Amino acid sequence: MRKILIIKTSSLGDVIHMLPAITDAIHYHPRLTFDWVVEEGFAEAPAWHPAIKNVIPVAIRRWRKHLFNTTTWQEIGAFRQHLQAAQYDAVIDAQGLVKSALLAWMAQGKRYGYDRNSIREPIASLSYQRTFSVSRQRHAITRNRLLLAHALDYTIESLPLNYGVAKTHYLHLALPLPKRYIVALHGTSRIDKEWPESCWRTLIQALAQHDIHILLPWGNQRERERAGRLLQTNANVQVLPRSSLNDLAAILQGAIGVIGMDTGLMHIAAALDKPGLALYPATEPELTGILGNSNSHNRLENLSGAETQDAAAVTRRLLELIGG
Repeated sequence: MRKILIIKTSSLGDVIHMLPAITDAIHYHPRLTFDWVVEEGFAEAPAWHPAIKNVIPVAIRRWRKHLFNTTTWQEIGAFRQHLQAAQYDAVIDAQGLVKSALLAWMAQGKRYGYDRNSIREPIASLSYQRTFSVSRQRHAITRNRLLLAHALDYTIESLPLNYGVAKTHYLHLALPLPKRYIVALHGTSRIDKEWPESCWRTLIQALAQHDIHILLPWGNQRERERAGRLLQTNANVQVLPRSSLNDLAAILQGAIGVIGMDTGLMHIAAALDKPGLALYPATEPELTGILGNSNSHNRLENLSGAETQDAAAVTRRLLELIGG
């Protein structure tokens, strides 16, 4: 049995993008086992794949804010000790940053990664013992799949895209939910990526006419306040409590569809085969847009630019996709 360490720390969308590569590897090498280093806030997600044996949380985002605290350096020491306790046949840095290359360097095993022309931070490639060329013009999911294929010596040409998510990991949800609902992922990392509140109101009112409830998650105060305002639009709107990734995955799994912005939760919806729309008002989805499992009967679409501006047209397309 070969033991592989994956370095893919963040963001949430990037973590979900890595899952199909794990499925590919297991197809060709069923006895492989994987450990995964990931930011502590996303540590639930890798465990959804049955091939992941150990999830190793790292707290770089938090540590950077408290570099002069004794506790921070104690945590860093404990993390390094934990990481070095295992011997790996391959340590694969799929992040391609100096910080992730440093994590790979801490681990025990031969280091693999992108070459200097394929990586986000070229200096990171100097720390790998073997590098591979993977075009930066390929979708992020494909780049991950190709990197693992090169490192573990197989081809992905005949393999379908399969996130390999084991849904039993997160089906225990106590929160009462409506019978028919969509999840509206209104939050995103940048203000210019947001959909106007007027558009969300148009969508909510139209869906309510079809007796479809709208669930609004939130992750920060700005999103919470917007969700509170949208709650006043219609009685069919429900603002969710602050939720873990496991709970959000369970909520998404029960939805009849999903609509949202450029956010990691949209990629979870894709992994779960939910029909719906991803909206990219200010960015292009070619390299990071949502992609569903190849064998899914549900349809996921990316809309960008002017396609996102007509809320009524977006609503009609969503209803078509969910069979509303």
